Amino acid sequence: MTSRSMTALVADIGGTNTRVALAQDGNLLPETIKRFRNAEFPGLETVLRRYVEEAGGVSCTGACVAVAGPVRDGVASMTNLDWTIDGDALIRATGATTVAILNDLQAQGHALGHIPPEKLRPIFTGPEASAHAAKLVIGVGTGFNAAPVHETPWGRVVAASECGHVNMPLRHEADLRLAHFVETAHGFPGVEDVLSGRGLERLFAFVTSEAGKPQESAAADIMAGLETEGGTGPASDAARLFARLLGTEAGNLALIHLPMGGIYLCGGVARAFTPYLTAMGFAEAFRDKGRFAGFMQNFSVSVIEDDYAALTGSAMYLMQAARAA
Repeated sequence: MTSRSMTALVADIGGTNTRVALAQDGNLLPETIKRFRNAEFPGLETVLRRYVEEAGGVSCTGACVAVAGPVRDGVASMTNLDWTIDGDALIRATGATTVAILNDLQAQGHALGHIPPEKLRPIFTGPEASAHAAKLVIGVGTGFNAAPVHETPWGRVVAASECGHVNMPLRHEADLRLAHFVETAHGFPGVEDVLSGRGLERLFAFVTSEAGKPQESAAADIMAGLETEGGTGPASDAARLFARLLGTEAGNLALIHLPMGGIYLCGGVARAFTPYLTAMGFAEAFRDKGRFAGFMQNFSVSVIEDDYAALTGSAMYLMQAARAA
């Protein structure tokens, strides 16, 4: 057990941007947050070296990065970026003695309990749960993924997964037609192919094709269309399909992991859809589980509206590791 003070460098690496900040004893220092465009750098090590240099050569005890991709044996391969990241690169760039690499959903899971209440927006509630109840984080953005969060006597454990690449949910006959429609992209109809930014674009293409007027539209334009269509039009049809599929998949994951402590949606697409989820049938699809429909009332769902939750989670993970050392 250690009580040493820890100055940590933390980073959240997405497909387009990397955000870097400092944390002191697990507390994120908002004034230190900087954003870097990934296309301007050959790799993460260069980004971190630039940050440390601009911060005046800050001395870091620990460094933890959250990456949008799988981590295996301490090495991360980015899903939507041609970067490979390992612990040696973090040590070289920061001089830290304790380093860690997390999947970005794992970092979000470690942030739970440390996110300001005003940054959590409830979609629907469930019965009050114990502090040690399991939780689940679901990320909907450039991609799709989920991570279960478990409290143990030895600390919090957030398991990694790549569940965005399992089969998309099928409930109605039209869903099978949708599966055949989207599998042309990768030869397989995965969850991420319908529940992500580009997934919304495929849903728009599908509903317009089904209507006999095939069109394509960018995700941002589809979301803008929700404001102008008044609930009737291709953008609204695509959004309702998105909300139903998201509710179905979130319900599937709830039954797999039993997160009685709550389900937390995060990511840019999840936040954009927050105002529409209730009206578009998210809860009904979530609870559409036949004889288990009543059981689904045990789960609550909220949206994380904290842009820096992954940075906070990375800092908390390092503090937990330091206490266990």
